[in-house]
Amino acid sequence: MITTSDFKKGLRILIEGDPYTIMESIVQTPSARGASSLAKVKVRNLKTGQVFDKTFRTGERFEEPDLERRPLQYLYNDGEHRVFLDQESYEQVLVTDADLGDDAKFLFDGLEMKALFFEGAVLELELPATLEYEIVDVEPGTRGDTAHGGVTKPAVLNNGMKVQVPLFVQQGEKIRVSTKDGKFAERVR
Repeated sequence: MITTSDFKKGLRILIEGDPYTIMESIVQTPSARGASSLAKVKVRNLKTGQVFDKTFRTGERFEEPDLERRPLQYLYNDGEHRVFLDQESYEQVLVTDADLGDDAKFLFDGLEMKALFFEGAVLELELPATLEYEIVDVEPGTRGDTAHGGVTKPAVLNNGMKVQVPLFVQQGEKIRVSTKDGKFAERVR
């Protein structure tokens, strides 16, 4: 059991059956006699991604969520679900794009990553900081574009994602894209 005195950034707890991560924690001591201390925390729901401010009396107890981290490999999109292979049990795991959120756009066949599971369902994917893609379509940059402040051009990657790239990048080249913001990171040589 976890008590409010154990609260720290990154700690995961169960609140009303849902797993949460503590983002900030402050203990307030009252000025009046006999009043109990309070633990004010900012928590993020791991299922929905919503952030809340919660207040608890010191000494309250919480259970630790049964979270499991397992390696997955992305296989394909069947139209309704993204299909992954659990590399420990060799079972297929089906996840909707709505459950994956922004992470869905970074997926390509054969991509290996770790995933966080709660009660058998994928909560979040742990993608690398950057991923490599090949450019399959890019508009040619024209001389003088930089004079107008347009130093990037749109490109389509081999997984269908669209990203802005510098003028010097050409079709067929490989680039790295940041999974944090979905922007061009660097050209792969």
